Amino acid sequence: MKPWVKYTVLRLGIFLVALVLFVLLLPNPYLATLLAAVVAFCVSYIFFAGLRREVALELADRRSRPEPLDRDTLAEDDDLAEQDARLAEADAAPAAPAAPDDAGSRPADDRPEGPARGA
Repeated sequence: MKPWVKYTVLRLGIFLVALVLFVLLLPNPYLATLLAAVVAFCVSYIFFAGLRREVALELADRRSRPEPLDRDTLAEDDDLAEQDARLAEADAAPAAPAAPDDAGSRPADDRPEGPARGA
């Protein structure tokens, strides 16, 4: 049995035993529930330190392992790498010189240039 399952079952079992005991002894069910939770916490904290440590180590081990990638994720990574390579090649290629544009050399209002313009 996995350590986290064993630890959870033990804590719930202690809580339920304490709850039944306190419900029989105390008239207030809310107070009985609160006391049962505190007792279950204290008992599990004191007596199940080794099991709690096993659970923590298992969780840490599971978290430190990388998730296996599926084929879809690998295909997306390959596509993004190809796209980055294409963009890098496009940035590295020299830009073609722009064609000269005659539109910028003549005035926009078709009036002649020179001294007669302002007169």
